[in-house]
Amino acid sequence: MLKDETVRALELTARQLRVEILKMLNTANSGHTGGSLSAIDVLTVLYFHQMRHDPSNPKWEDRDRFVLSKGHAAPALYACLAEAGYFSRDDLKTLRRFGSHLQGHPDMNKTPGVEVCTGSLGQGLSQAVGLAIASKLAGRSARIYSLLGDGEVQEGQIWEAAMAAAHFKLDNLCVILDHNGLQIDGEVEKVMNVGPLGPKFLAFNWHVLEVDGHDIQAICQALDNAGATGGQPTLIIARTVKGKGVPFFEHKASYHGVPPSDDELVRALEHLGHS
Repeated sequence: MLKDETVRALELTARQLRVEILKMLNTANSGHTGGSLSAIDVLTVLYFHQMRHDPSNPKWEDRDRFVLSKGHAAPALYACLAEAGYFSRDDLKTLRRFGSHLQGHPDMNKTPGVEVCTGSLGQGLSQAVGLAIASKLAGRSARIYSLLGDGEVQEGQIWEAAMAAAHFKLDNLCVILDHNGLQIDGEVEKVMNVGPLGPKFLAFNWHVLEVDGHDIQAICQALDNAGATGGQPTLIIARTVKGKGVPFFEHKASYHGVPPSDDELVRALEHLGHS
């Protein structure tokens, strides 16, 4: 159980990172608002509480690894990496510009702190499985974390990777599903229903947990539970709200891949207590 002051500090960090996400998307006039905002609480807990990593030594061999399988939520990842010190916050202003190391989807060859290239949906879990196997073969204690989108699990490769993870008993792998219920074409259930997700992963012999993906304490407890589970990979189904934190973005598929306008940015920053 985290102390109240620790929870509050993480909440304040997540709020500030929402501000950074909105600013960089507005400056770029391109990118994905809804899914970046829905995922940022989970990423905040990972980068500023849970994972072992060292911004001064990004290639530290015993670091935990994070794979952003839903690569279009790169602004959330970039905000965390800048806040952690992997590169300057000023770099966030260059999102999606020619010559910038902050591309529309994560690139391990350009951006410090990015472990693998992602963006083609469905492939990130396979990469995370490979990293988890490699860590076990090397006898390392590193844990591997991956964030999936709920629309993404419509991809068949996700289920092949899920089967492999259980077969190889990858208890060093923890997958978090950003379950906001919306994808670019609308409601996930209407586009291609992926439910019930919990029972499906249980049938694949995964350890399955479900939490409020915006409750810092609950996220931390679920990650601790995953770390204490042996012989199985863990799936944490994080129930989230697309566009979380800005009421006029919330629950709207229309803001999946649309940046905030100048007027929307002003209103959003006012709501977040930042001008």
